[in-house]
Amino acid sequence: MCAAQADRLRAFVEKEARAAGFDAVAVASAETAPSRAAELGHFLKEGRHGTMQWMEETAARRAHPQGLWPEARSVIMLGMNYGPQENPLAILERKNRAAISVYARNRDYHDVVKGRLKQIAGKLAARSGAEVKVFVDTAPVMEKPLAREAGLGWQGKHTNLVSREFGSWLFLGSIFTTAQLAPDAPERDHCGSCRACLDVCPTDAFPTPYQLDARRCISYLTIEHKGPIPHEFRAPMGNRIYGCDDCLAVCPWNKFAQGAAEAKLKARDDLNAPPLADLLALDDAAFRAFFSGSPIKRIGRDRFIRNVLIAAGNSGDASLAAPCRTLARDPSPLVRGAAVWALSRLLDGEDFAALEAHLRPLEKDAEVQIEWGARP
Repeated sequence: MCAAQADRLRAFVEKEARAAGFDAVAVASAETAPSRAAELGHFLKEGRHGTMQWMEETAARRAHPQGLWPEARSVIMLGMNYGPQENPLAILERKNRAAISVYARNRDYHDVVKGRLKQIAGKLAARSGAEVKVFVDTAPVMEKPLAREAGLGWQGKHTNLVSREFGSWLFLGSIFTTAQLAPDAPERDHCGSCRACLDVCPTDAFPTPYQLDARRCISYLTIEHKGPIPHEFRAPMGNRIYGCDDCLAVCPWNKFAQGAAEAKLKARDDLNAPPLADLLALDDAAFRAFFSGSPIKRIGRDRFIRNVLIAAGNSGDASLAAPCRTLARDPSPLVRGAAVWALSRLLDGEDFAALEAHLRPLEKDAEVQIEWGARP
């Protein structure tokens, strides 16, 4: 393909990307994009991936685009704005309401973005004869470093992508292709001396700037972590029941951000600060129905209720003790343990002691027994 043909193909891709609802598009080389093996290796060696074993298993493919697909020559990186309409930190003051990460307040972005990527990739293949593959956070692709190399933004001190135009709020997707397209220039770092994202983190999840320890991250703890939440992180979680936006929301570059234009990415009314009491009442069928089409559905009812119970324990709202009492008898030991912790915070000493005398002798699960014994 000559340079003129490549330029026309690039212009075609950009036009189709805009028509499909993407707000940013740029190209990185799959051949010369620097390897991330060293950074990834350090992250894994330190155990900072926690229980995300799949990161270790796919490390070789993840470190470089051609490790995943040797025939790839270019990586088209696309960004879709999902900026919130209001400050996502405001909900943290409403203790009896649930704080859900901005990205999870409507449809699953994987489905939204991947469908649009397939449209563009199909047209690219038909027009050029090149082979294509699309990825949206479901394969061993290092989207943020590739987006930086393509010039969509830079990785801030919180390790997330920051855009001068869209701030912290870009969903990323990629089209790998055998077509040889001219790469864009990488974006330089514009963080300067700012530490806002590091200082706001409630669990000190950043050992140093530009490094994240997922094991301390509320997003990891509420979404990826399958067992009981470690005690040291429960109070700092506050009312965050799915993900955490703190480090994203405080970035000064958000002053240039815009609200999402895509309707499927705008917050549902019932997921914008839902009452904790309503969420605590969800059984498995109701959970699946309420979160149909949402990314929240993938963690399952028990993990979700675990998170809501932690928020209930942090709420200071004594009226939530009643649903927590019910959940202390839940079939799931994960739920029962979190319910015990919540009740230890919501009940006075006498009421809690009476409940313990009634329920603890019936408890067979060792983890839940530990919760009974670990009350403040």
